[in-house]
Amino acid sequence: MPDHKALVRRWFDEVWNQGREATIDELFGADGIAVGLGAGEAPVHGPAEFRIFHRNLRSALPDIDIQIDDIISEGDTVAVRITLNATHTGQGLGVAPTGNKVRIAGIIMVRFADGKIVRGWNSWDQLGLLQQIKAIPPAGEQFLASS
Repeated sequence: MPDHKALVRRWFDEVWNQGREATIDELFGADGIAVGLGAGEAPVHGPAEFRIFHRNLRSALPDIDIQIDDIISEGDTVAVRITLNATHTGQGLGVAPTGNKVRIAGIIMVRFADGKIVRGWNSWDQLGLLQQIKAIPPAGEQFLASS
């Protein structure tokens, strides 16, 4: 049986921290589905669609560093709590680069079959990211502006 924790660690290290797209093809199943990535919460199907999300995020935040804070594995499913640190220096999110440092947290569950990701459920601080890159004002500023 594959070491699912090791596969998740490899995913975050190679796909995100190193920007290695070839690992997407190696670890994301052809029929794999990821949800909760943003962009209207539409599911992402297969490696080709995931690469679009990957390129957009890495082009906006090219120095992404994702640290695994906790990891739990049971059967074919792994739960992982992560912290993402990066600098907003690119256009990939449709917002002019701010140069701001961003730090966001997330929880991801991944299901494997035959050593490949077949389902990924992502819950991450999308609002916090948008506030940190100045796409929307922080909560306190929103209330002040509407007063």
